Amino acid sequence: MNLKDLIADKISNEINPQVLEVINESHLHAGHLDTTSKETHFRVKAVAERFEGVSAVKRHQMVYGALSEEFEAGLHALALELKAPSEI
Repeated sequence: MNLKDLIADKISNEINPQVLEVINESHLHAGHLDTTSKETHFRVKAVAERFEGVSAVKRHQMVYGALSEEFEAGLHALALELKAPSEI
């Protein structure tokens, strides 16, 4: 399974978003890291009930917690756009 799909699976299992989009933006950061990996930078857009009434910092912590193993294995950066249903 590629990292994009693994990220989507973990976020789906941990947060259960109604809307989830995971975009690999690694090609935009070519040369930024000393690596040959093409799976280092991602953008995640999610809408979830679990984000209702939760601060932006706590939302980010939820996603980072779900992906802690991936960061340890080489995931370098996530751009997060996290909303509650009432915010769309």
